[in-house]
Amino acid sequence: MALVTRVTDLIGRTPLFELAVTDAGTRLLLKLEQFNPTGAAKIRMARSMVLDAERRGLLRDGGHIIESTSGNTGLGLAVVAAERGYRFTAVVDNHACKDKLRAMKAMGTDLVFVADDGDDELATSAREDLAEAMAAARDDAYFTEQHNNDANAVGYYAVAEELLAEVERVDILLSAVGTGGSLFGTATRLRELGTPARVIGVEPVGSIAFGGEGGPYWQSGTGTPPGATIGTAVDYAQLDEGVKVSDVDAFATARAVARTHGLLIGGSAGGSVHNALTRLAEFPAGSTVVTIVCDGGEKYLDTVFDDDWMAARDLLDPAAECEITTLLRHYSPLRHHDELMEVR
Repeated sequence: MALVTRVTDLIGRTPLFELAVTDAGTRLLLKLEQFNPTGAAKIRMARSMVLDAERRGLLRDGGHIIESTSGNTGLGLAVVAAERGYRFTAVVDNHACKDKLRAMKAMGTDLVFVADDGDDELATSAREDLAEAMAAARDDAYFTEQHNNDANAVGYYAVAEELLAEVERVDILLSAVGTGGSLFGTATRLRELGTPARVIGVEPVGSIAFGGEGGPYWQSGTGTPPGATIGTAVDYAQLDEGVKVSDVDAFATARAVARTHGLLIGGSAGGSVHNALTRLAEFPAGSTVVTIVCDGGEKYLDTVFDDDWMAARDLLDPAAECEITTLLRHYSPLRHHDELMEVR
């Protein structure tokens, strides 16, 4: 590995993991973004948004970055702000993972909460309103506004380039939609490179980006809760299909992947993997299906991977975990490899 001088020089070139293969040769590949600094994909767009603001003269030396975040965007901005000499204020709620909040604070971030201790409701709309007002009140401040910032999606163009350096084509790009930047930014660049993919977006049951009345959900950093505005980074023109996955199924999948493969993925990635696995045999034979795993599961050891936390919220479902475990074993690339060797 090359010697670097900035943490952001370590962004990208994340590994591609083959999770499942069908008898028809369709395979599910995971782009493991937890191997980025901060353990998440969103540091890609954090850097992109700050560099774009600098180019446009919106951030000056010693300026103040303000953002509403559920955690991973804030972690990325904390790194970039520390490197480039900016003050950073993250507007947060108690729905965010505690380890993400602690890590931001460790890097010098000012945390401003929109909810009292003990209130762990998702408060996206309140966060964004406060962040916007705080930035408007300061001459030196810039609200990165990740949901409506074109540089968000641009930050993920490199994901497409990295994918095509490893595989000939991506037939189906199936991933979680929060701001929309990772899915639609990657899809945009794939199309620009002459290899368009079928784009399937995944959101939690309770999110409103793909319609429906909406309601509460526990998948962190993804979806659009009722009352929040769907941002411009959600590019419906590129969306071929939008699907919803429940918290129970998303978390059961994350837990099953951990126990069968020793791989910790976040809850929202669990939703994408659940949808991909349960319909993998329905995709055209020989398809390459890619899911962007936006963060790892290490940040959710006290939630998704904690039996007591899960049971207290009626999210623990051993039968759902067993179903996914069966699929993972059935589609195991190692099983297919062993069978091929036996034939030879």
